[in-house]
Amino acid sequence: MVRIERTTFKNENFSGLVAKLDAYLSHTDGDEHDFYHQYNGIESLNQVVIAYLNDVAVGCGAIKKVDSDSVEVKRMYVSPETRGQGIASLLLKELEEWATELEYKNCILETGKRQPEAIALYTKNKYQEIPNYGQYEGMENSVCFKKTLT
Repeated sequence: MVRIERTTFKNENFSGLVAKLDAYLSHTDGDEHDFYHQYNGIESLNQVVIAYLNDVAVGCGAIKKVDSDSVEVKRMYVSPETRGQGIASLLLKELEEWATELEYKNCILETGKRQPEAIALYTKNKYQEIPNYGQYEGMENSVCFKKTLT
């Protein structure tokens, strides 16, 4: 059974999962990894969720304030051996609920075109592709999404 926990960047399981995410992204992002990595610090992430399967941390995600209406979904990751079980969607749903509780109206995010499984996750969860925003403008590998929360 999957259990979702709300926590902060200080959680050791979160930093361990992020280390695995960064290793994966350094491979998929290739030469662009250093560019993306500079925007992925975790020290300001105070809304973090972790998925536990049989009390083992297997996935994570976070939200970060963008402006008074929007948060950005950050650091989404599910360990390869537990993918395909709906854990990423559970994490995303919990982040959306948390954002709604905090009275945000939108979730936005960026992912890479070389991560088709991530694109499929966000599309399946009713995120709409939007023009690249902020630091992602002009980045050919980036694809950005938005979901209006109800």
